[in-house]
Amino acid sequence: MELAYIPSPSHGVVYLGPIPLRGYAFCIIIGVFVAVWLGNKRWIARGGRAGTVADIAVWAVPFGLVGGRLYHVITDYELYFGDGRDWVDAFKVWQGGLGIWGAIALGALGAWIGARRRGVPMPAYADAVAPGIAFAQAIGRWGNWFNQELYGRETHVPWALHITSSTDGRVPGYYHPTFLYESLWCVGVALLVIWADRRFKLGHGRAFALYVAAYCVGRGWIEYMRVDDAHHILGLRLNDWTALLVFLLAVAYIWVSSKKRPGREAEVEPGAAAAGEPTGTGAGADAGAGEADGAAGADVSPASAADAKNPDGARPDAEGAGTESSDAQDADPKDGVGLKDGAGTAKQG
Repeated sequence: MELAYIPSPSHGVVYLGPIPLRGYAFCIIIGVFVAVWLGNKRWIARGGRAGTVADIAVWAVPFGLVGGRLYHVITDYELYFGDGRDWVDAFKVWQGGLGIWGAIALGALGAWIGARRRGVPMPAYADAVAPGIAFAQAIGRWGNWFNQELYGRETHVPWALHITSSTDGRVPGYYHPTFLYESLWCVGVALLVIWADRRFKLGHGRAFALYVAAYCVGRGWIEYMRVDDAHHILGLRLNDWTALLVFLLAVAYIWVSSKKRPGREAEVEPGAAAAGEPTGTGAGADAGAGEADGAAGADVSPASAADAKNPDGARPDAEGAGTESSDAQDADPKDGVGLKDGAGTAKQG
């Protein structure tokens, strides 16, 4: 008799009257909210506007769900189109079955569409949401616990998962909780990306590529432990080969990108950084977007505009600046320009 183990829930769904409340769906929804919340904080810290991450997520999340389901159905087609199977089950997402590879691939397409509509660079957006996606995966994996699925080999370790269901070929017993291993690994990946991004100022999609590479490393050994049916190629599960290929692509991207585009983007959302208001809620956001020298606090009153038209009262070296400089050392008579370039003061760090 096992004295310590992880119990499986007796039911994966609770009914509120006629409305089913499914644990798997709740885990996915909570994960999405966490990803958007953290992504929004990181986007604002990079100089973007509040709400941009959520607006793009409206495109990315549905695409990601469709992509995740498509990958699962295509790679496990015999579960839905074999003898005695009902193809309608392929649409029952709440029963489990979302492939992360398809979710990321098609979700990236949706994010690209949303990013183009908002006029923001896709790599910068991907860097901002990368840790949140990892946290979302960590939460989403608990949906497999509610469905009693995706466990590993039989074991007697104190943290073994007790499977009680015998449906769909399951054999009740004690198994490695691979859902828990992957959940913890994803938390570690998220923390790694946050640390590396702060330490090395990752930009141009490299934080996202680091998330992808680190996740693939963990997915490789966790996938090797699973015992559910899967297609094998040269003795390895299909997802192991996918993890290996995606890992190599992510590492190659980090190397090439760091050579071609070192550093981090100076501006992630047009208008937000120039106005000095990352949240985009101030009236100066639109005005600052169109002026290279639109530093905060510039005098644009009617009086100053009238002075600019007065050839006797206006300084020739302050043309187009919208304000007067009181520092004589800023002027350079050799250049004929008496005011420092205001664009340098409007850049976001």
